[in-house]
Amino acid sequence: MLPELMVTPNLSAPTVLQAAQAVAGEQHYPAGALYVVATPIGNLADITLRALQVLSLVDAVACEDTRHTAPLLQAYGLDRPLLSVHEHNEAEAAAGIVRRLMQGERIAYVSDAGTPGISDPGARLCRAVVHAGLRCIPLPGASSVTALLSVAGLASTGQGPAFEFTGFLPPKGADRQAALRRLAQQTQACVLLEAPHRIGLLAKDLAALNQRAVTLGRELTKQFEEIATLPCTDLPGWLDASEHRHRGEFILVLHPVTPSAASEPDRLDGETLRVLALLLQELPVKSAARLSAEITGASRNALYAAALELKKP
Repeated sequence: MLPELMVTPNLSAPTVLQAAQAVAGEQHYPAGALYVVATPIGNLADITLRALQVLSLVDAVACEDTRHTAPLLQAYGLDRPLLSVHEHNEAEAAAGIVRRLMQGERIAYVSDAGTPGISDPGARLCRAVVHAGLRCIPLPGASSVTALLSVAGLASTGQGPAFEFTGFLPPKGADRQAALRRLAQQTQACVLLEAPHRIGLLAKDLAALNQRAVTLGRELTKQFEEIATLPCTDLPGWLDASEHRHRGEFILVLHPVTPSAASEPDRLDGETLRVLALLLQELPVKSAARLSAEITGASRNALYAAALELKKP
């Protein structure tokens, strides 16, 4: 589903383009270069003046979906030829773009929302351009990652919070279980992305982390934006509190586990591990960890992490 851009009613395209020309028009824009342009993640007003200047002067705009990029350009009175470059044709399309760049053209690349090449197409295109000895020039802009991190309240090290961009977890199977095991022991914040049809499953998986904090952003920068910080165990209930909360684009910051919690699995005694192992013979991991915690009084987080280790093939 394409993200819906939230349009600012009083936007005046000529005035905005004049402002872009005034502040960015004198900068150097070399020919034969690919301009990787970040676009709004939802709110149309979040585009930068430099991005507008570049989009106004390039010979063509390569984009993830022409149906989405065309309205963005039209909103600002821009009319550029569009080239379709998406995950299914990126390798083939990259060759054509490299040929055009070698002829001295300037081409911009945009994804449907945010910065190309992060969780959207663009990486293969940039590799092809660099391999050909040509320049890729980034134009930063709106980012759901930095937007949510800025309000997550993570402790700063003096240079900002330490975090890992995890993105989308594997959808199922052993790879997903391995990723969840790693999250359970992660000592720095993790940034996760999720689609609306899978957010319920992710919430259930993260609920096993109990009181570990998570900050969720839904529909960031759009009209119905929601941001909430809550214990992982409360995440499924928060989503189910409104049918609308299962819709839209999701980004989550899983707060770091405390050092003491990270080392808890090593402190489980033999009897506790024996109870856990017996329960795992009959129950799923989450249920076995919960019941083991009730029987032994040990930490459910520690038992969950230990159960994942015991279930390793």
